[in-house]
Amino acid sequence: MTDSSFLIKDVPLRERPREKMVKEGPDRLSTNELLAILLRTGTKNASVMHVAQELLYQFDSLHLLKEATIEELTKVKGIGISKAVEIRAALELGKRIYTYQADERYVIRSPEDVSRYVMEEMRFLTQEHFVVLCLNTKNQVLHRQTLFIGSLNSSIVHPRELFKEALKRSAASVICLHNHPSGDPTPSKEDIEVTKRLIECGRIIGIEVLDHVIIGDRQFISLKEKGCI
Repeated sequence: MTDSSFLIKDVPLRERPREKMVKEGPDRLSTNELLAILLRTGTKNASVMHVAQELLYQFDSLHLLKEATIEELTKVKGIGISKAVEIRAALELGKRIYTYQADERYVIRSPEDVSRYVMEEMRFLTQEHFVVLCLNTKNQVLHRQTLFIGSLNSSIVHPRELFKEALKRSAASVICLHNHPSGDPTPSKEDIEVTKRLIECGRIIGIEVLDHVIIGDRQFISLKEKGCI
C-alpha cells in the first residue's frame, strides 16, 4: 500500500491524474488514477491516490466493485456518502453505455443472440434474476424487464406479471431468461415446469413464449434447443 502521507500535491504536475488524462487520454490512466479523478480529494492524512488504492484493495477486483452498494463503499476510509453516490452513478452510467443499443433495435434470431445481449451483465449476478425480453413481429427487442429476483419457482414467477409487461409493450412474443449464479446453466426440474406453465398461458393470451434461456458463466442453455419445452 502507498504511504498515506504521500499527497497529490507532491506528484509532479504532468503525472497527476487530471493533467495526465488531458495530455494523454483516459486509456493511458490506471484504474487507480481513474478512481482518483472521480474521488477528487483525499483526507487530511491521505492523498486521493491512497484512498483510490484502498478502495480497490477492499473490493479486490472491478467485478466486485461494480456490485458494491453505497453502504459498502462508505465503509472505506475517506469515502463518505457523496463520494459513494458519485462512484455508484459512474458505475451505473458505464453499465448503461455498455448495454446501449444503436437506433436499430436488437434482433433475436437464436439463443446465441440472447446470450450476446445479456451475458456480460448477468453472468456475475449473485442472485437469480428472471428477465423477460418483449419482441415485436420482427423479433426486435422492444423492452427488457427484470421481473423477479430470487430462486425460480412457480409461486414467484407468476404468468400475470410476465404477460402484463408484454401487453403493456404490445409485444408479439417474449423470451424468458434467468441466470444461475453457480455458473452452471443446467436447467432444474422447477425451471422446466415454470417454463411450460408460461408457454400454456401465452397460448391462451396469444403471446408466444419463444424460448427460455438460462445464463451461466460464459455458457448458456436454451430449453427449446434442449427439447425441454
